[in-house]
Amino acid sequence: MYDVVLLTLGSERDAPGAGCGSGGACCGGADETVEAAGEERCETPRVPVLACADALTARGARVTTVTARSDAEIDEVLARLDGPPRPDGLTWPDPDGKTRLIVATASDGQLRAVLRRLVRRYAPPPSRRPADLAEERTLPDLPPVGVLPLDPARAGTARDLAAQLGLPRDPAAVATAVLDGTARRLDLLRNDGGSVTLDGALLGAADDAGRPLHWRARVEVDGAVLSDGTEPITACAIGNAGGYARLGEVTLLADPDPTDGRIAVGVAVPVVTRSALGRKRVRLEVRRARGRAVAVVPRDDRVPFLDDGVEGELSRKRSWWTEPGAWAVWTG
Repeated sequence: MYDVVLLTLGSERDAPGAGCGSGGACCGGADETVEAAGEERCETPRVPVLACADALTARGARVTTVTARSDAEIDEVLARLDGPPRPDGLTWPDPDGKTRLIVATASDGQLRAVLRRLVRRYAPPPSRRPADLAEERTLPDLPPVGVLPLDPARAGTARDLAAQLGLPRDPAAVATAVLDGTARRLDLLRNDGGSVTLDGALLGAADDAGRPLHWRARVEVDGAVLSDGTEPITACAIGNAGGYARLGEVTLLADPDPTDGRIAVGVAVPVVTRSALGRKRVRLEVRRARGRAVAVVPRDDRVPFLDDGVEGELSRKRSWWTEPGAWAVWTG
């Protein structure tokens, strides 16, 4: 039978003002310990966590509940997923491990915080790339993760990643998926600042009246230029899944798929036209592309963004690329 670790992120990671992106942390700044974990505080195990633990125990699993309040404490949990020593000295996940991980999440940002630490643990440096690593990847297959959503409302209109993927939300169903289900492999977005994205990122913002604030950047997908940096942009969506596929009534991304090995990108640009009577109108032109990588070079000082629901500001070039099938979730 399996050893199962139920991991919850604690209050030090939930402190107000500790949002990822402070100082660029969301996209790989130096202060990785402040990555946002959502608004929930988890000083003691939540009711869904206890219910899931009971369901696992009833099935004979050996259950440990852990509340991690720092990256170091997350890393201590992830070390249980390590495989046996390799001749090249790299730390590698155990493909046949009997320890399974469930992350209790109050937000997609919390899940991302754990996946980011998994990447930090198992991605080899370029100078030590092993021969058994797939050509299109920079890291091995990460261990599957069970996802226990703590906010049932996110299954509705404000859909979190678990809802988009159709993952179980009931604690007993999550326990069944982890013990008896299958691992569904998903693409992972990495960026050149050292962070990861599970769902997507939305660049741009609005003023207090809800009017979009225009900004400028060069946006390029596999060599195809969606904006050359000289024209105003209303919004730019970078999608692995569909959390940022729509902005109000505007479709930014067409059918993003977290299993197709490609990034979906949409740039909304205001275009001025005139009617037959000479009246000026402004419409949004959406330019879309898919590819392995996208680069955004801001021409303004700071471009606000959301990345997996976490706020930040982009002040320099950032490139995202896809790692096909790099991470996985347990499904029923």
